[in-house]
Amino acid sequence: MILITPETKLHSILDHDPNVITVLNRFGIRLGVGDKSVGNICSEHAIDTTFFVSILNAFVNESYFPEKVLLSVNATKIIDYLKQTNANYHQFQLPNIERHFNLLIAKSNTNNNLELMLNFFIHLKKELIQAIGYDKEHLFPFVARKADNLSANEILSHMAVFDAIEQKLSDLKSMFIIHLSGEYDENLCLAVVFAIIRLEKDIIQNNRIRTRILLPYIKSLI
Repeated sequence: MILITPETKLHSILDHDPNVITVLNRFGIRLGVGDKSVGNICSEHAIDTTFFVSILNAFVNESYFPEKVLLSVNATKIIDYLKQTNANYHQFQLPNIERHFNLLIAKSNTNNNLELMLNFFIHLKKELIQAIGYDKEHLFPFVARKADNLSANEILSHMAVFDAIEQKLSDLKSMFIIHLSGEYDENLCLAVVFAIIRLEKDIIQNNRIRTRILLPYIKSLI
């Protein structure tokens, strides 16, 4: 994917990487974007174009990260984006994976290891929801108004949870690719695997924002 600019047609980005839909949702942008450019869409939705373009580029281009640009952005915008991201995980992506996982097990024979893999996912889900709760109750209020007296070690430990979840999603994906056994419904299996891959990519991209942008800002507050 070439570098996205305000002149880039938004539909061309979605054609290249449909996973960008989750990013658009966090900015209140719905499908049916027509032939409009990124800049036009931002104007219509009163979105900071520089911030939006930077987030899109970071999402679709793994080697790109606009640290200088995002460091100049008000931290509130980053927090608002991460709040929407957490809500997407909690309300949509995690329930979607679990729902398809349960359907996969219900529609498959019992001579497989899907139940063990589901249990692994349930523990992963619990850890992510707990991390989201910590964000809401402690980290985000601290960034917004230094509401809590958080230590550097506590914040680093919290950041490490998201790194661990990223690794566990990779492990779960590998379980399907390498260790899946027995008979199973192939269509539902693909639905689960693709949903896991989508969440993994999303977590990776947002972990870069957390470690390269949010963490340096937090360190300046301590």
